[in-house]
Amino acid sequence: MVTLTEDRRSAASPTGSYRRFLSRHISWVPVFAAVAILVVMIAGAMWYFPNFQLNRILSSILLDNAYLLVLAVGMTFVILTGGIDLSVGAVMAFTGILCAKMLGDGVPVAVAIPAMVLIGAAIGLLIGVLVQFFDVQPFIASLVGMFLARGLAFVVSLESIKVENEGLLWLQSTRFSFAGWYITPTGIIALLTVAIAAFVLRYTRFGRTVYAVGGNEQSARLMGLPVVRAKLSVYVISGVCAGLAGIVLTAYSGAGYPLNGVGTELDTIAAVVIGGTLLTGGSGFVIGSMIGVFVYGLIRTIISFSGAEQSWTRITVGALLLLFVVVQRVIVSRSALSR
Repeated sequence: MVTLTEDRRSAASPTGSYRRFLSRHISWVPVFAAVAILVVMIAGAMWYFPNFQLNRILSSILLDNAYLLVLAVGMTFVILTGGIDLSVGAVMAFTGILCAKMLGDGVPVAVAIPAMVLIGAAIGLLIGVLVQFFDVQPFIASLVGMFLARGLAFVVSLESIKVENEGLLWLQSTRFSFAGWYITPTGIIALLTVAIAAFVLRYTRFGRTVYAVGGNEQSARLMGLPVVRAKLSVYVISGVCAGLAGIVLTAYSGAGYPLNGVGTELDTIAAVVIGGTLLTGGSGFVIGSMIGVFVYGLIRTIISFSGAEQSWTRITVGALLLLFVVVQRVIVSRSALSR
């Protein structure tokens, strides 16, 4: 009786309430950690650099990393199921240079853009088929997609192809300004991609299935969930996002290049993990991935402001990645103990 009374008092105390809230929302802990890191970095930068203007810097980060944000959305879907997609950088390069080539040959932009998205979806579907029906590990299957897309990019052209189509360049050249902030159509595309993905994961049956597959695929099958369709769909979504990112990057740089996106798949995975998505699957949020992209972009900006070598970007991101992997392991252990 005394023990029961003590438990009730503990639950009613602020500490007990905090622990109860934490146990119910433990999957949000890495996201809160990413937000805290972003806030600390912003505060430190504003204190150390007198010319650091928050509104312009964050607007610039979105402008410079819109393609990475689109890639991170697709990668979030894949990692939530416990998979991985190493092809996104190569697919982005292939669709980007093919889009530049088609526009240079006189193909209307209204035809070229949907075609690039469909090509990205097709490569994603190929990877999904290899994973689901041929039991190929996602690492190997996506590696096949990476080599295929990179090879096709070199088939299109060995050199850079400049874009002169006003319709595509409009996506980057146009700026909408308000109260010191600004955004381009490419930034709007990236934010819309995040919003749509967040809605799908939170409010649709497909989104709940994605989480269930990543949490425990066997249990999801026993519950009668469409596991096969979900696993195929996440790779198609990743391919669509890679194709869209190719268009965004081509508009941003004004040219297509077969070596674009080398190593970008690793940056994308890093941003998603820093944003709180578990590599083992089943837990994570698109909003967290967006925060991870802003953390990554802010690191690059601060290093550029300080005049240090850009190699420190990799070192810093690697350190953060290690930190968040450790946090993830702690979360997984706590979840296992609570069961």
